[in-house]
Amino acid sequence: MIWWPIEVPTLHYGLLTLRPSRDSDIEPIYQACQDPLISRFTTVPRDYTMAHASDFVRKDRTSLAEKHEIRFVIEYGVGDDAIFVGVISLHSVDIANHCAAIGYWMVHGERGKGIATKAAKVITDYGFTTLGLRRIEGLVDSDNVASCKLLISAGYTTEALLRHKVTRESGLQIDMVLLAALAKEWQPLDI
Repeated sequence: MIWWPIEVPTLHYGLLTLRPSRDSDIEPIYQACQDPLISRFTTVPRDYTMAHASDFVRKDRTSLAEKHEIRFVIEYGVGDDAIFVGVISLHSVDIANHCAAIGYWMVHGERGKGIATKAAKVITDYGFTTLGLRRIEGLVDSDNVASCKLLISAGYTTEALLRHKVTRESGLQIDMVLLAALAKEWQPLDI
């Protein structure tokens, strides 16, 4: 049975905090999404505007209420020194099958520090131990080697290469790597 929250909680793990978004995140989200690497490997549009960022933050409550997605802002640091470093979510939730997908992106200057790997572990742990999910999938562009390594480091297993799975804005058909974590194999975090 899936338990679904009525609001996005705040999760802490060392210097890492996953928290609900707020209006003050609109500007940092907009700035971060000017990075072409984010739009290359995610569904973020290439011409990302302030209106996109505002809509992204304000739709969080709707997605949560519809039991479609639970999205967190990733902060790293302590207290007032904590900085915005990205966004992570469990989305495409399938309550009947106890499944969801993980999605994330990181601010350019914060990649490669292990922060996203920790965030993936925390949200996966939350999905299994609190929500009651049994499977969480990651679908990664086959060219995004760093993201595949991140999920493997977070405890996911590569399951398949899905050929011509996604069509990009340009019309290019790309391959995606399917990775997954299973609740029955998960080692809970000590949070």
